[in-house]
Amino acid sequence: MIILGAGASGLFLADFLKHRKVLIIEHNPQPGAKIKISGGGKCNITNKNVSYNNYYPKSEFVKNVLKKCSNKDLMEWIKTKNLKVKELKKGQYFFNSSKELLNVLKPKCKVIYNCEVLDVKEGFEVLTDKGVFKGKNVVVALGGKSYKKLGASEKGYEIAEKFGHTVTPLKPALVGFTVQPKEAWFKNLSGVSIQADVYVGDKKFSQNILFSHRGITGPAILNASLYWEKGKIKIDFLKGAKLKEYLKNRHRQIISQLPFPKNFTKEFLKNIGVEDKKIMLLKRDEWERLRALESYEFAPAGTFGFERAEVTKGGVVTEEINENMESKLLKGLYFTGEVLDVTGELGGYNFQWAFSSAYLASLSL
Repeated sequence: MIILGAGASGLFLADFLKHRKVLIIEHNPQPGAKIKISGGGKCNITNKNVSYNNYYPKSEFVKNVLKKCSNKDLMEWIKTKNLKVKELKKGQYFFNSSKELLNVLKPKCKVIYNCEVLDVKEGFEVLTDKGVFKGKNVVVALGGKSYKKLGASEKGYEIAEKFGHTVTPLKPALVGFTVQPKEAWFKNLSGVSIQADVYVGDKKFSQNILFSHRGITGPAILNASLYWEKGKIKIDFLKGAKLKEYLKNRHRQIISQLPFPKNFTKEFLKNIGVEDKKIMLLKRDEWERLRALESYEFAPAGTFGFERAEVTKGGVVTEEINENMESKLLKGLYFTGEVLDVTGELGGYNFQWAFSSAYLASLSL
C-alpha cells in the first residue's frame, strides 16, 4: 500500500496500519512539516465540542464520519500513546510542543523523502522523480495548496481529476482579509487587537480581531474567511451591548467612556467624522454614526492568499467518496485529510478531520 504524503492524515494512517506493509512518499525532507508549526508550535489537536456544524460545507458525510470517529476517540488515542494535552484556550486542546505528537507519529514503515509524485497510473503505479512504485492501494493524503513554503501543491487534486473525480474551486481559508480604501483606517491600527462579534452569513464568531498593515485578521476573522464568498461582513465591536450603555455620563468625553484602546477609538472617530467631545454636545447624526460600533459592515477586497492561509477550502467532493474514504469511482483509491472538500474552523477541527478520515480509511484498508 502506498500513502502519498506524510502530513497529519498520512501519518495517522501509517500509525493505524503499522502492522501492514506500507510505503510513504513525501516531497519534504521530513514528516509533518505543517504539524510542527501548527498552533504556535503546540499543535491544537482537537476541540472539546466537535460537530459537523464546525465544517464547511456542512454535510451528512462529515456528520457520519465524526459519528464513527469522534473527538472522544482522538482523546482516547492520545491516552494510549501516553501523550498529554492541555485546554489552553476555551475548548481547545494543545500539546506542550508539536514535537510530542511528531515523535509518536514517526513512521515505522518505509518512507521516501524529497520525492516528487509525477503521476499515478491505472493499476496504481506511482511515477516519481526517484522511480516507479506499485501498490495494491493508493491513499492520497497530500494536503492542500496553503503554505507553499512547506511544499504544498495541487498534485492531490490533479490525481483525483485524472481518475474522474470532481474538485470544487480551491480558495484560501482561515486567512486574513485585505480591505477596500474605505477601510484604510484598519491599517493605521496595525498590531491592535480587540474582542468583537463577527458575523458572516448565519455564522457568528466571538473572538479576537487583529488589525494588520494588510487589513484585518485574528481568530474571528480567520473563521469568518471560511464562510465568506463575497459581500459584506459585520463586526459588532460592542459584543451585543448598546452604545448608550457606555455613553451614560453626559459630561465626559467619548473616548474616556468607550471600552477600547484609545488609538482604536481615535481612528474610528476620525473615520466616521466625529470629534471626541462631551456626550451632551453630540448631535443626532453623530449619534447615528457612532452606532456603527454596534454594527460595522465592510466588504473585504480579498484575502491574504494561499501563502498566509492555514488551510485550503474546496477539494475532492465527498459525494464521490465512501465513508471509509475510498473512491466510488475506482476501487483501491482513497482520499484523506485536507485534499477532500471538507474544511474545519479554527480550533483543532482540521486535525480532528485528519484523524477521523485516516482512521476510517484504516478500517477498510
